Amino acid sequence: MPELNEIESKTFSARDFRLESGKTLPVLELAYETYGTLSPARDNAILVVHGYTSSHHAAGKNAPGKQGRGVLEGAAGWFDGLIGPGKAIDTDRHFVVSVNALGSAHGSSGPNSTDPATGKPYGPTFPEITLRDMVASQKLLIDSLGLKSLVAVVGPSMGGFQSFQWAASYPGFMKGIAASVTAPRAPGRLGGLEALQKRLAADPNWNGGWYYENGGIPGTLEQIRYETLLNYGQGEAEAKVAAKSWAKIYDGHSLVTLRRAIDGFDITGQYDRLKQTKVLYVISKTDKLFDLTDCAAHALDMRKAGVDLTYVEMPSEKGHMASHADAAMWAPILSAFLKQLT
Repeated sequence: MPELNEIESKTFSARDFRLESGKTLPVLELAYETYGTLSPARDNAILVVHGYTSSHHAAGKNAPGKQGRGVLEGAAGWFDGLIGPGKAIDTDRHFVVSVNALGSAHGSSGPNSTDPATGKPYGPTFPEITLRDMVASQKLLIDSLGLKSLVAVVGPSMGGFQSFQWAASYPGFMKGIAASVTAPRAPGRLGGLEALQKRLAADPNWNGGWYYENGGIPGTLEQIRYETLLNYGQGEAEAKVAAKSWAKIYDGHSLVTLRRAIDGFDITGQYDRLKQTKVLYVISKTDKLFDLTDCAAHALDMRKAGVDLTYVEMPSEKGHMASHADAAMWAPILSAFLKQLT
C-alpha cells in the first residue's frame, strides 16, 4: 500500500482572536498538515484533531526539514494506521486537515509561543482557554481553506472532546464525527489540575514559571509523561523512550492550559445540537481513563435524545491507546462510517 511522504507542516494565522474569557490573542497561529487532494467542489474534507499532548503530525512522514515544532524528522504520524491511500480515512478520496490545538506546544499559539507585547514566551501569562475556543479557532482555519462543510471531524481522547464540541458548536457543518477513547464530557476523576501545578512548580528550574531561559523542566516533564503513558497502557520500555524525547520539546504550561480546558468540557446538555450529525463513538474496554459503564450510559443518553449513534466497544488490551495502537481493530468500522457520509 502506498504511503504518504513529503508532508509539510503549515501555519494558519489570524489577528485579534477573541476568547470565551473575553481576552483577545493579538496573533492566533495554528500549525497543521494536509493529506490528499481537495475536490473541485470542496466537499471531501475531513478534519483530524489530536489528544492531550499530541501534535498535528497525524499521518505519513514529513519532508526533510519540513516537520513541525517537536515532531521528529522521519517519524510516522500518530494516526498513520488509519490515514493514507486506501486506509480507513482514504486520502485517495478525502482531503484531510490535521490541526494542532490552540494552547498546545507543537506550533500553535500556546504558552511557549511569543507574546508580541514582550517578545518572550507567554509562559504562565497565557490566557485561559476552553474547548469551545479551540474549535472556534479551527473553524477560522477551515474557513480560510474555502471549506463550506466537512465530511467529518475525527479524533481520539481530547480529540474526541473536540469532535463532540464541533458537533455542538456548529450543528450540521459536518456530516459526522468519529470520536474514540473519549466521552461527551470530561470524567470527574481526571482532575488533578492543582496537583499537576504543584508538581511542575517543585522543579528546581521553575523560576516562578519562567523556566524558558533556565534550562526548562525536562526532568519533571519526563517523569509525568512516563507515568501517563503507563496509565494509558503502554509498556515500561516504550514509555521511557517516548517520555524522554517528548520531554525535550513539550511545555509544562501547555499541560496546565489544556488540562484546565479539558476539565471544563461537557456537551451532555446539548445533545439536541448533535441531531444533525451522525456519531461514531468508539471506546476501549481496557481504558483506565474512560470507564466502560460511563461510556455506555453516555451512548444510551445520546440515543434517547435522538442522536444517530454507532457505538463500538473495542476488545483491545491497549487501554487508552487502543484507537491508534490497535487501529486495525476498528479501521473497517471507521471506513464504513465515512463511506456512508459521502
